[in-house]
Amino acid sequence: MSDALLASAIAAEAGKLLLAIRAEGAEHGKTLGDRGDRMANTLILERLRAERPGAFILSEESADDKLRCGSAETWIVDPLDGTREYAEGRDDWAVHVALAVEGRAMTGAVALPALGLVLATEPAPFVPPPPPRRRMVVSRTRPAPEALAVAKALDAALLPMGSAGAKAMAVVRGEADIYLHSGGQYEWDSCAPVAVALAAGLHASRIDGTPLRYNCHDTWLPDLLICHRGDADRILALISAG
Repeated sequence: MSDALLASAIAAEAGKLLLAIRAEGAEHGKTLGDRGDRMANTLILERLRAERPGAFILSEESADDKLRCGSAETWIVDPLDGTREYAEGRDDWAVHVALAVEGRAMTGAVALPALGLVLATEPAPFVPPPPPRRRMVVSRTRPAPEALAVAKALDAALLPMGSAGAKAMAVVRGEADIYLHSGGQYEWDSCAPVAVALAAGLHASRIDGTPLRYNCHDTWLPDLLICHRGDADRILALISAG
């Protein structure tokens, strides 16, 4: 099985587990989110270790083995991206499984379990052309000032949404056109979404235009821009202009 198909299969399986846990109705709020995170993480690690013995894995929910920094390849996973949305019974949460190669988000899958979808680098998704008025996904609770400023300059419609994976996949799916985040993230928040977005032909970078780098010693990767390639230069110029 290729890395991309493996990522898809594992993300889908973890998503089904998370839906089953939530459907039990035995837990709610933070307790439900914590259990979902823990059990999905266990499943993903077990599957990766069975299929890719000896591979390094960086997960939000596990201790970080810094030996991964010397490896050309590291799996980067977020077992439950959008724990709050998951615990609230919403649809805008995701499962991320990605492989970083030489620091790049090369291969991966993002499952949107509540929607019954898995988007992956193989086969690459088709992104519809953008409408005349662009649409920007932003945080439900704390939209970034940079995002609001760019949206105002572009007269873009704002679409509040939950997890990073859900936001990024809204652009991939053609439900939105811009995802601009500057409020702080870690590598597992964006690695799989960026891999899928790049495979689909979208632009993905830091908000200063520099490449996104993964499997770094410091896992903090605070900002991100995903958009149509034809819009990237204008958006980056607006961000730079402040």
